[in-house]
Amino acid sequence: MHFPDPFFDTALTQALIGCGLVAFTCWLLGVLTREHSWVDRIWSIIPAVYVAFFAYRSDFKDPRILMMLALVTLWAARLTFNFARKGGYAKGGEDYRWAALRALMPAWAYQVFHIFFIAAYQNLLLLLITLPAWVALRSGPTPLGPLDFVGAGAFLLLLVGEFIADQQQWNFQQAKKAGATLPEPFCTTGLFRYSRHPNFFCEFMQWWALFAIGSNAAGTFANVGLVGATLLTLLFFGSTAFTERLSLQKYPSYANYQKRTSSLIPWFASKDTSSPVVASAK
Repeated sequence: MHFPDPFFDTALTQALIGCGLVAFTCWLLGVLTREHSWVDRIWSIIPAVYVAFFAYRSDFKDPRILMMLALVTLWAARLTFNFARKGGYAKGGEDYRWAALRALMPAWAYQVFHIFFIAAYQNLLLLLITLPAWVALRSGPTPLGPLDFVGAGAFLLLLVGEFIADQQQWNFQQAKKAGATLPEPFCTTGLFRYSRHPNFFCEFMQWWALFAIGSNAAGTFANVGLVGATLLTLLFFGSTAFTERLSLQKYPSYANYQKRTSSLIPWFASKDTSSPVVASAK
């Protein structure tokens, strides 16, 4: 893997210091408020800040980093909107999975988890996924090429896919709250017919697209930007497994959905041989 020499330049060092301060703030707010979704609340915002910082360090003259900044800003705006309308910024808007995890762990173990995973690791990950912009900064301005435009096009296509999936999920949940009678108490139509979590798939694949753009600047795919995209993908696979465990506990019929529909990567659904179940959304 290609590492520039020296690796820790001023821009990366300053970004790491900022990341540490943000992680400490998230941990402190979690302790003071007893809500542990502070990283979730900045998840859609802080990556755009990091990319903007790298663009600033290039004096806003590198067209590749400016392209990355535009893409990540669109991603941030969409995700922030979706998170806000679901009440993520409201008091008591903690992710339900943290409460479920607290119930499974001793209090001291959860506090350790809060420090090292929720606050520290996730904040570091949010910096790591933006390192393709730093890779471009270290590589210096070069003309945009076909891979840049392919990466940008893929990013935008995935952004649209994520928007559609989140909107379909939102529409389903609104109908459910209104008391509509639905085939299942969870969304299985639209993009959710081809993936149980199409929004998750589109989310982590966008950062692979950004990695491709940064790799074009470096002239190799063996660069440090690979770390963030890989770790984010692993995080989504892990969190999906835990989320589905909770879904199975709440909805036994979710097992049939798992049998016929791909987990993350969209694919054609297999034939449903189970008995149809009509569930009230109340």
